[in-house]
Amino acid sequence: MRTRRRRPPVVIRTDRLLLRCWEPDDAEVLLEAIRASLDHLRTWMSWAVDEPTSVDDKRKLLETFRREFHAGTNYVYGIFDRTTGRVLGGTGLHPRRTPRDLEIGYWIRADATRLGYATEATAVLTRVALEVVGVERVVILVDPRNEASLGVPRKLGFVEGETLDGQLLPLPGEADKRPGVVFTLERALHPTPPIEAFSFDL
Repeated sequence: MRTRRRRPPVVIRTDRLLLRCWEPDDAEVLLEAIRASLDHLRTWMSWAVDEPTSVDDKRKLLETFRREFHAGTNYVYGIFDRTTGRVLGGTGLHPRRTPRDLEIGYWIRADATRLGYATEATAVLTRVALEVVGVERVVILVDPRNEASLGVPRKLGFVEGETLDGQLLPLPGEADKRPGVVFTLERALHPTPPIEAFSFDL
């Protein structure tokens, strides 16, 4: 008999970060982070081509994220500085593949890159997915041209697999879906030493 999976917590605290489900009232601060990072985001994030949207549109999107989170269909988190509350980026646990796994995605605002925030958030979400939710595998898909993003799962001990065509949405000016490098971490290999180094509180 399969063990029933738990849902991830709404709020997760790390040494430096607060990961929590977005709220509609976050619309303005999220837009500020996006506006300050447009060139950076449009290089790799297909959704950034339509940014910046209006505050009302962003509020509706965040309402959708909150509704999906509480319905258990998708878990999108904001990444906030634990001390100041500043928006540093976004991440999530996404049930996009099979019932046995969750996929992690991440983005960091332009002036907060290269500080280890994506690595910290990803390590902790991996622990939550495997230790709290109870999935069998965590998956990360990365554009093979994105060296900074490739570094995150590599640092954390994910197993690097094939580069598969058509895994990522096209970027502005591109007609076809992009290839994605598939990184996985199975429960049997968890925790890797780099992941174990990151603690969290619920």
